[in-house]
Amino acid sequence: MALTLSTMMPLGTVAPAFELPDVVSGKKISLTTFKGKKALLVLFICRHCPYVQHIKGELARIGLDYRSKDIGIVAISSNDAQKYPEDAPAGLKEMATELGFTFPFCHDENQNVAKDYHAACTPDFFLFDKERRLVYRGQLDDSRPDSGRPVTGRDLRQAMNAALGDQPVSRIQKPSMGCNIKWKPGNEPAY
Repeated sequence: MALTLSTMMPLGTVAPAFELPDVVSGKKISLTTFKGKKALLVLFICRHCPYVQHIKGELARIGLDYRSKDIGIVAISSNDAQKYPEDAPAGLKEMATELGFTFPFCHDENQNVAKDYHAACTPDFFLFDKERRLVYRGQLDDSRPDSGRPVTGRDLRQAMNAALGDQPVSRIQKPSMGCNIKWKPGNEPAY
């Protein structure tokens, strides 16, 4: 498994618009789905990546812990589903159901949303404030597969709590790391 780091999109970047189908409900999900929410967390994940497998329980807990808070959460998988069938909509739906995700899980078939967000790896996290300006793009926590460190979600949770509490999010942010997004041939971004 090749290790890829987040591109660390510049803080203050406005959330790129998107409209994608939720693999569970079939509903179209977009930025307007979360209109009025104080914050929005966009996470790029997939089913087969060992880094995502390592943290999947914590992702489900974050969904549960924050579902009654004033934050929108959406997961997106942008991997080439032909080469990685586990990451096709049926596999993603199965994952969301097994883990009890309380947030939409969308499939980015043409990979344009991943490009717009400069997503590079799974997992890759992007937290936006009420004006949908980027306030956090970093790691979930210091745990990695085989690191022996517990998965706590500490870094992401601190950022989410600060955003929800109208506090500044620390600008000291470590990049997320994981498997590279599996781009379709010829679709690799230049960033």
